[in-house]
Amino acid sequence: MNVEGLTPILNVSNIQQSFVWFKKLGWQVGFQWGDPVGFGSVCSGKAEIFLCENAQGGRGKGSNTQTFDRAGGEKADKGVWMSLWVDDVDAVYQQCVAKDIDITFPPTNMPWNLREMHIRHPDGHVFRIGTGLQES
Repeated sequence: MNVEGLTPILNVSNIQQSFVWFKKLGWQVGFQWGDPVGFGSVCSGKAEIFLCENAQGGRGKGSNTQTFDRAGGEKADKGVWMSLWVDDVDAVYQQCVAKDIDITFPPTNMPWNLREMHIRHPDGHVFRIGTGLQES
């Protein structure tokens, strides 16, 4: 198998509200389908995520307030987890603070040579946002 691309599909409770949430992060609506709209996409650069209202996968928040901690908080989440690779995780963090995005793990230098933070979509989907660290 030679995969040419990969597009995740997120189950969302309200596609219009999800479009607004992604816009806070600088993403744009790629397409909208249906009347009323129940399927669509958001895009940033070459990345695209499909959104499907009330179908195609699971969603939900766990009872945890942090998505990643020493005690294994990530096990309580029910939504999809995805990793996003960016040039400057600290700039993304500042953008998320300014836009009141649910930050569940602040930028932290991780032992796997990555500076990483987590944000959570209102339907529980978790985005691990990271920037590679220069080896010393």
